[in-house]
Amino acid sequence: MMGKNIVETVMGGVVLLVAAGFLFIALNTAQVKSVEGYTVEAAFLKIGGLQKGSDVRMNGIKIGSVQESLLDPETYDAVISMTIRPDLKLPADTVASVVSGGLIGGKYVRLEPGADRENFIAAGGRLENTKDFKSLEDQVGEIIFLATGGEGEQ
Repeated sequence: MMGKNIVETVMGGVVLLVAAGFLFIALNTAQVKSVEGYTVEAAFLKIGGLQKGSDVRMNGIKIGSVQESLLDPETYDAVISMTIRPDLKLPADTVASVVSGGLIGGKYVRLEPGADRENFIAAGGRLENTKDFKSLEDQVGEIIFLATGGEGEQ
């Protein structure tokens, strides 16, 4: 009877160690910590539920995170404040867009670097070129509109 309790205790300890190992690997590879760096803003008409802490990515690589989203009281645009890694300089003609990570994936900000290699966005600056979030409903509506030849709305 005593030998069975010791085996169960050892097996329980092994399971806890393996679970702790998986948790450690998941936290190190998920890049869930916020990025330290400088802040830039971008204004959008629609952000589609983008949340604080969402990724800011360039070419699929996380380079920052969303710090907050506010409504501009004058233009009624959604203004996103993002932190960008300090080792990256964003060209002045960089395009920001809010995109979805898939059907069930979260939203993130995608930055497409521009061609301007002489003018860069300063800390506290604003990205002027933005593309608004297109929901699945918007995309299906566009497809139907194109498939019907755009008739009915004039």
